[in-house]
Amino acid sequence: MSVLTSRSLKLAVLLLCLVGAGALLRHVLHNGRPREALVLYGNVDIRQVDLAFRVDGRISDVLVDEGDRIRAGDVLATLDDDLLRQSRDAAAAELAGQQARLTQLERGYRVEEVAQARAAVVAAAAVARNAGINLRRVEALRASNAVSQKDLDNARSRDTEAAAQLRSARDKLNMLTSGYREEEVLAQRAAVDAARAQLDRARTLLGDAVLRAPQEGVILTRAREKGAIVQAGQTVYTLTLTNPVRLRAYVSEPDLGLVKPGMAVRVAVDAAPGRTFPGTVGFISPTAEFTPKSVETMDVRTALVYRIRVQVRDPENVMRQGMPVTITLPLSPVPEAR
Repeated sequence: MSVLTSRSLKLAVLLLCLVGAGALLRHVLHNGRPREALVLYGNVDIRQVDLAFRVDGRISDVLVDEGDRIRAGDVLATLDDDLLRQSRDAAAAELAGQQARLTQLERGYRVEEVAQARAAVVAAAAVARNAGINLRRVEALRASNAVSQKDLDNARSRDTEAAAQLRSARDKLNMLTSGYREEEVLAQRAAVDAARAQLDRARTLLGDAVLRAPQEGVILTRAREKGAIVQAGQTVYTLTLTNPVRLRAYVSEPDLGLVKPGMAVRVAVDAAPGRTFPGTVGFISPTAEFTPKSVETMDVRTALVYRIRVQVRDPENVMRQGMPVTITLPLSPVPEAR
């Protein structure tokens, strides 16, 4: 019994020595000399966008298929645009009419109208002079009882009427020579602006009948076919964005101070054994997270990590979205990759 106890004690002491040696070795590796690189594991970010028309209509043509690589600005599909063209033409005609009315107001009345008003003033002035002469004559005759009081009243009435007509003719002439009121001009300018806005809207809607690629990528899904009636916002294509390629990885809290934005990294993928791709650290999350399931192990199940984004150059299109990657961050200067 004593022999077994002695052996157990020796085994326990040996085990404690091994644990202590391991702890010392880790301390030396992490603190005794600088680490040459930090290795992280992550995935290619899944970046997709659903493409749809902003207007209702019937699809007249679909020009690309699933798997096609497209560039920004490429035409993907079109709608029948007969009604949209008619709306645009109607808006253009309305704008032309409002602009013509504004030009008329800004130029004022026609020369012929002004000349006619001047002639009316001259005629009214002549009538007023004759009425005044006649009134004075009747007043003299009335003083000698040569005419009745009624004749005098009639003469005065004609003189007053002729003076009023002269004032009216002069006011009209002043109006024609002064042009339209400023309020009318301002109101018409507002009408022109509204008509122009309607034309711009009609042109925008007509342009929206053409579905273009917003970015470079690969068509993942073609959801509609030629002849289909679609509502605004209904998905026609799902586009996978391939440029730039972004990677998602996580760095543990103790290693967070080793990672800086702008650091050069090397990226390896299983699809290209023996090769690495150059990249750059672009974003470090300011918020801690629990280790995600995709990189979780028993040792770090409850560890806090920080998400980082790496932008990598992949001219040969080797990487696919969701693909696992290995990211190496040199912690000491290394020669620039060729």
